[in-house]
Amino acid sequence: MLDAEKIFLEEKARIIRKRIISMLQEAGSGHPGGSLSAADIVAALFFRHMNIDPARPHWEDRDRFILSKGHAAPVLYAALAEAGFFDTKELKYLRKINHMLQGHPDLRSTPGVEISTGSLGQGLAVGNGMALAAKLDGRDYRVFVLMGDGEIQEGMIWEAAMAAAHYKLDNLVGILDYNGLQIDGPIAQIMNPEPIADKWNSFGWHVIVIDGHNFDEILNALEEADRIEGKPTLILAKTVKGKGVSFMENEVDWHGKAPSKEEGELAMKELSQGEVLERWETLGK
Repeated sequence: MLDAEKIFLEEKARIIRKRIISMLQEAGSGHPGGSLSAADIVAALFFRHMNIDPARPHWEDRDRFILSKGHAAPVLYAALAEAGFFDTKELKYLRKINHMLQGHPDLRSTPGVEISTGSLGQGLAVGNGMALAAKLDGRDYRVFVLMGDGEIQEGMIWEAAMAAAHYKLDNLVGILDYNGLQIDGPIAQIMNPEPIADKWNSFGWHVIVIDGHNFDEILNALEEADRIEGKPTLILAKTVKGKGVSFMENEVDWHGKAPSKEEGELAMKELSQGEVLERWETLGK
């Protein structure tokens, strides 16, 4: 990847993270940890890899993105607003009655949201349906499903994984935000899902293990998934819960707690240090 491209994506991820913090502080509730950990993955999808058109959110040939771990809605909303699906002014109304951005994604109210999610474990099955529909209709769009690592403790995930391999859904890409923490603590202590890569392999998936904060690895994995034929792909992205805010990183307490005014200001200060845009000058941009 060219330096300019990487800087562009780093800036998009930074914008997404800053908006996550401001949204949650304004709302007074929400889920920062798993939203922040997924910001780089979501930035790579929305601003480099996926074939989408914000002016046509229902375009039949668009790629589909499903946020299966629906409680991380702030990362999706921030990306959708930045991409132009709706006005960024809406972000300040997160979790407010009579506004479009609810605590979990709502297909009926938010442009760019493909399916209402929040009940964990359901997103992959929905992705199966969309990917199979593309096959039946002769369309070449792709389906990307972002799951949480605690979420794969749900049995429905494994039923869907088996079905996806059975139907050879090579237009389906599952992405696992593997930050190691869920609401009650480390996933290894709550219900250990390891060996994760071996399990998905045994279910007939092509598995790619990456650093979920390295844009070269993220984009290489997405491009590799495009080339796989006859089976779905699982990108196992190792991430840091609360990534980008030092006092939130790897702290389970920040799974579902909004920052106070003071905490929000500190987080925004950290995220603003060495703004990526300043580095464009060194590249002659």
